[in-house]
Amino acid sequence: MNDTSITKVTSEFSPKGQLGQRYLASGKSLAMRLWKDEEPSEPLPETAREYETVGFIISGRAELHLEGQTLLLNPGDSWVVPKGAKHTYRILETLTAIEATSPPAQVHDRDHA
Repeated sequence: MNDTSITKVTSEFSPKGQLGQRYLASGKSLAMRLWKDEEPSEPLPETAREYETVGFIISGRAELHLEGQTLLLNPGDSWVVPKGAKHTYRILETLTAIEATSPPAQVHDRDHA
């Protein structure tokens, strides 16, 4: 039997994570989160996550530091962080971005600093 459930999440009322992310729709193997109006900042220490991340910049600018590479992200850009890759972000201008993680980042408390 196929799963025919439907999920709708209104970002204004969605749960907020400890890093400022808003959790959007989430399925069994994929989840979305919103980073809204994140202020410019220095990068956090590098981390390697147990999930793959793809993202899209809606507004603002950031740098993605990934395994010794630096990628400038502008509005309309998308990116991939492979599972297990050491990375961090530096926000250059107030940023709004959407990310999707597979499997869902928030499962088993994996979505933390």
